[in-house]
Order: sequence, then C-alpha cells, then structure tokens
Amino acid sequence: MELIQETPDLSAYLAADDVIDHHHPVVRETAARLARRAADSYDYARVAFDFVRDAVPHSADAGDPRVTWRASDVLGQGTGICHAKAHALTALLRAEDIPTALCYQRLAHDDGGGHAVHGLVAVRLGGGWHRQDPRGNKPGVDARFSLTGERLAWVPDPAAGERDYPLLHAVPHPAVIDALRAAPDRTRLWQTLPAAL
Repeated sequence: MELIQETPDLSAYLAADDVIDHHHPVVRETAARLARRAADSYDYARVAFDFVRDAVPHSADAGDPRVTWRASDVLGQGTGICHAKAHALTALLRAEDIPTALCYQRLAHDDGGGHAVHGLVAVRLGGGWHRQDPRGNKPGVDARFSLTGERLAWVPDPAAGERDYPLLHAVPHPAVIDALRAAPDRTRLWQTLPAAL
C-alpha cells in the first residue's frame, strides 16, 4: 500500500497541538530520558516505540476504565487505547524532531459485532514512511518496530470488511478525537468509536 501524505509540508508532521502536546513537561521529560538510551534518531524511534508499546498498558488489556487522549495524559496516567498510545508515541517522536503521522485501519470487533477504527502511527526515517503499531502485545498480537517491512498488530482482512487507510494525518482524525473526548469511560468509548473514516 502506498502511504499518502495529507500535506506535502513535513513540518506539519512535527507540530504540537492540544492532543500531540509534545511541549508539555511530562512529554519532554519522558523524551529526554528515552533519548539518553539511544545512539541516534533511528535508535530513539525504536526505544520510544518499545516504551509506549510495553510500558503504557492498553486500557482494554489492563481492564482500566479510564479514557485518555492527550499525549501528556497518556504518559502521565500510564494508560490508553490504541489511539491514545499512538498520540503518545507521536508526541515523543516529534519531541525529538522525527516527523510522525497518525494513520488508521478499519478492523472487525473481536466478537464479530461490527467494526472500529484502529489507530497507529507512521514515522519518517531514511527518506520514507514506515507504519508502526504501539497498541501493546498480547497473545496473538506481536507488533514490532521495523523499518524493513511492517510488523503491525493486525493485517486487515478485506473479506471481513477490514481495510488500511493510506492517508497520513498530521493531526488526529476529528471523529476519533470527538469519541475519545466525549466518552466517560472505556465501556462507553467502545460503543462510540467510529466504525469507518
């Protein structure tokens, strides 16, 4: 699949806003701590990915009812669903001047009852975009950082109505943010996440 930039301006993929708040002290402190363990930008991107994937539990896996959406809250509270974790990773990467986009997949619910939009990121390194999925591993899910071929949590099955969206978003999709902001808890969020973009 060819990934398509929403805007040709790479600086848009470095910007901060109220969701990707990479100027927040929690994000800056976390980025600085992770950067001390990295030899270069490529290594930092891997270290940041591993941190968000492994040290910030996916709230559904952990049974945590809290809904986070702002990157600093995800890092500060240590919880989030796929979208929130993608926001946190985006902020950590942009904090170290690595262009990062938000991207999405449409996946079937585990129980087969409809679909939901799944969030991941794409990092621009080595002159190209590379999608990464920091949602967190569990039995049957083995996402890994890779610049030589995708190692995502899931590969969409078109026969099940699943798909990859090729657009690289500079800011989170409004439908996703609206659902995250409005949900009082994760149970309600599961009922209101968009089924498609």
